Amino acid sequence: MRINEHMVRAGAAWTAVAATGPYLTLKLLWLTGHPVGAGDPGEMDRLWLVNLLTFGMDAIAVALALAFVRPWGRRAPAGLVAFPMWVATGLLGTILVALPLYLLSLLVLGPESADPDDKGLGGWVFPVVYGGFAVQGLALITAFVLYGRRRWAGLLRERIGDLPDSPTLTVQRVLACVAALLAAGVAAARVYWAFGGTAGVPQDLVDGRSRGVAVMNGVTAVMAVAAAAALLVLVFRVGPGLRLLGPLLVVWTAAGSLFGWGAWQLVAFGATTTRVTELRTAVPGLTPLVQGAQVVAAVLVLAVGAVALTERGTLRRAAAVESRG
Repeated sequence: MRINEHMVRAGAAWTAVAATGPYLTLKLLWLTGHPVGAGDPGEMDRLWLVNLLTFGMDAIAVALALAFVRPWGRRAPAGLVAFPMWVATGLLGTILVALPLYLLSLLVLGPESADPDDKGLGGWVFPVVYGGFAVQGLALITAFVLYGRRRWAGLLRERIGDLPDSPTLTVQRVLACVAALLAAGVAAARVYWAFGGTAGVPQDLVDGRSRGVAVMNGVTAVMAVAAAAALLVLVFRVGPGLRLLGPLLVVWTAAGSLFGWGAWQLVAFGATTTRVTELRTAVPGLTPLVQGAQVVAAVLVLAVGAVALTERGTLRRAAAVESRG
């Protein structure tokens, strides 16, 4: 069984590495002045910083995949692996949810309903990029789950009722409630935009709105509700017989989605705006507030997890010292 699991984990990790190849190659060509698949070379020049950032993000995904199969990956500090994988799970997991919904909408409503803002890219670029993301997401998440089963098996087998009394539980609950309120606001705004609302949206985004944007708004709303609900289940100990694995996976993926996409949208806006020194014209309206609320809510979720895990580790070390004494 261990050999089979190791083979599956290795296969998934190397598949993830291979899936980054087309995207990294395309980005490298664009960064070096070869606008392959781009109808407007000037657009690639304007997006140079964004392309550099996305190239770096996918390169980190390669490093993560290697960490899941190489011996040094087991010795790496947990936070050095967990944080980038949390972001990667959120980014890629959202694509895995949104992409089938988007394709389904095209089948039901017809391709003309998409009205894509493709910036003059060739028709082959979308399937190459997002097909690669889909394969990469499935493979990388699979490898991480199998890696986590080996590294944190004890935690994943526990039930909510097994969680010990916590002196910081009140703090965790306060942070969780604030995160839930922010997530509720994010969900409300995203649902409004998903159904065609334009209040608070910059005019250039209104003009370039596509069905893909509507789907992403809807998925983000679901992620916000899911992150808040799963976190409240954990900190208020709802369902003592429920295994920790389910709520942990939900809050991990959903909060990672809020953080990853919220932070990325804030960075992308700033990187592509021509006059970023004029804050009123850089990212006007409610859009940055909602994106910022996403990031803050996710950081609060991360803080709750960090407090709980730090406390847990301290208690375990104290118990080990006591047993040896």
